[in-house]
Amino acid sequence: MRFIIFVIDGPGNPAGPDEMANIDNFNEKLQANGHWITAAGIKEGSAATLIDNRNHKNDVKSGSLFNGPEHYSGFWLINADSEEEAKQLALEGSWACNRRVELRPYIF
Repeated sequence: MRFIIFVIDGPGNPAGPDEMANIDNFNEKLQANGHWITAAGIKEGSAATLIDNRNHKNDVKSGSLFNGPEHYSGFWLINADSEEEAKQLALEGSWACNRRVELRPYIF
């Protein structure tokens, strides 16, 4: 089963050296245990472009669908044998990055 773990961040909250080391260690653990698919950081919502071309509306707007101070700042795409295992990995990821995370099943 595949899952995505979104990292939830707030403004002006850069990762410190300890957090980066913990994230690197968590990434290495995911890779060593066969859970790793990919991971990346992403820019804040103000760097997003919201596009709606349903019915050929050609609507393109700067910014995110979500306008609150919190935003997704990264993600892990993982393999897990069960939802419980994915939850455990998400708990470890939350500790590693010192941020809240959101776990969702990945449909492919």
